[in-house]
Amino acid sequence: MSSFQAPGPDAAVYVISVAAELSGLHPQTLRAYERMGLITPGRTLGGGRRYSHQDIERLRSIAELTASGVGVEGVRRLLDMENQVAALQARNNELVAELEATREALRQALATRPPADRLPVLRRPEVGQSVVVWRRRP
Repeated sequence: MSSFQAPGPDAAVYVISVAAELSGLHPQTLRAYERMGLITPGRTLGGGRRYSHQDIERLRSIAELTASGVGVEGVRRLLDMENQVAALQARNNELVAELEATREALRQALATRPPADRLPVLRRPEVGQSVVVWRRRP
């Protein structure tokens, strides 16, 4: 028995007529949005447009914005800001994961360190040098 796997949200699988129907827009509108740089559908080897689920959602957002009176340049700026927010959220998630890994490594290092009352052996200071040892008070 074969198992069917649905395409991911970024897989370009819809032809322009299906994308137009799913987004509620005319195919010429989709072509115009592509010329304006608002959307970039995938292409087949023969040059045919293929739209992903994410593309369809983006087209729906563009349609809502333009229907509410936002101009094309405003739509472009809003989409750019959405992309920036998504990139910043992804970077923030990376930094949070890195911070947590660093904290865990620090916890492990502190758990395996020698007791505070046993200091490591230090070499004798040369003439003119001094060593300062700091200890935490319990």
